[in-house]
Amino acid sequence: MVNSSQLTVKLGAAQQIPVGQGRCFIVDGRQIAVFRSRAGRVFAVSNRCPHRQGPLAEGVIGGNQVICPLHGHKFDLTTGKGSEMGECVKTYLVWEESGQIILERTL
Repeated sequence: MVNSSQLTVKLGAAQQIPVGQGRCFIVDGRQIAVFRSRAGRVFAVSNRCPHRQGPLAEGVIGGNQVICPLHGHKFDLTTGKGSEMGECVKTYLVWEESGQIILERTL
């Protein structure tokens, strides 16, 4: 169990997420999709697509975008902005440190 007073949470070893893929984590009751890009960056966004609640962690990533596996809607992993007007997913600050993925909590 994670102490809710902590400002960050360790999600575990970076290697648990294959390069070019994502994985869903539950943090404070929220589903968060964390991705490792082929360029070595990590990104974190809300796991559910606002269109039809598709699991973004299962989507295809390329560059700084993820494509929803259900209907192909695209989301920028740095801003959360979607390819459809008005669509957006929440982004989270995440980084890799000493081989561990660290996520900043949002209060």
